[in-house]
Amino acid sequence: MQTELFNAKTQKENGTGYAGRVIRAGGLVVFPTETVYGLGANGLDGEAVLKIFEAKGRPADNPLILHIAKKSDVKPLWRHVPEIAKRLMDEFWPGPLTLIYLKSDIVPEEVTAGLDTVAVRMPEHRTALALIRAAGVPIAAPSANLSGKPSPTRLEHVLEDMDGRADVIIDGGPCSVGVESTVLSLVGAPTILRPGGVTREMLEAVIGPVRVANAVLNPLGEHETAASPGMKYRHYAPDCEVIVAEGSPRAAAAIINREYSRAEREGKNCVIFATEQTKGYYKGKKYVIIGDRDMPGTLCASLFAALRDDSGGVDCIFAEAVPAEKQGLAYMNRLLRASGFTVLRS
Repeated sequence: MQTELFNAKTQKENGTGYAGRVIRAGGLVVFPTETVYGLGANGLDGEAVLKIFEAKGRPADNPLILHIAKKSDVKPLWRHVPEIAKRLMDEFWPGPLTLIYLKSDIVPEEVTAGLDTVAVRMPEHRTALALIRAAGVPIAAPSANLSGKPSPTRLEHVLEDMDGRADVIIDGGPCSVGVESTVLSLVGAPTILRPGGVTREMLEAVIGPVRVANAVLNPLGEHETAASPGMKYRHYAPDCEVIVAEGSPRAAAAIINREYSRAEREGKNCVIFATEQTKGYYKGKKYVIIGDRDMPGTLCASLFAALRDDSGGVDCIFAEAVPAEKQGLAYMNRLLRASGFTVLRS
């Protein structure tokens, strides 16, 4: 497949207009959002949606998210719109919040992996919204990476995985949030299935108590169903081992230093994902600073890029755990899945 590349800044209308026609014709378009780049197809066309799974090598039992351009677009996709959803949409849409509710009959089972629910989001990114409007249909889209690899937050990451696999790629520059949207199920008690930029605390300020699914920080059980993208399989993983060290900053650093030295003696090439507060613990070792522990949003914004850019020629990445609070919950969700839940504790 010959992939056409458009720049969102210099080819605004031409790029989204053409890409919208590609979506309507059953093709695949990579587009930027505020979270990560998405690989989109016509969300009402089951055959087009199947092309997403083929391009990514994605298991067919992993549901997708439908992206819409205005709040009222959700009405035909759900059986009805509950009041709690309206409050959340008024507060957080457009933005990095995905809502799950009972699907209508027009949503194909290829989108939902056979579930009776569907996930819907209204992104905040101007180019994403322009593309959806140009397409005139909801766009089904997971992240635009090969299945299991770190999600793409920059054009070069997209090209690594999707050049030749999608009809169109729209370059919108770096993604600002850096991790996928928060996924909140509204079937039964409100439950976070995947954490993101909209935190549990932010949600509870609007609707009261919100649960966090056990699978957010733990592997999904062998016979459990994935109700949200990112729940069932190892995700976000580079082509090397990732090991997470838990404990206080000093204790985690001590674990990392010990295991780093052991790996070096075995002839392995390693790198440490450090924070601004802990970089002093790793003198004489190879490390990168990926953010500030006190501002976990900075860790989220750089994690996927670091997993791609700093893993070349590396046998092992060591990373510190941070408290799973606020945006730290999203960071730990992605980091644990990238590691396949390989955790060392003090």
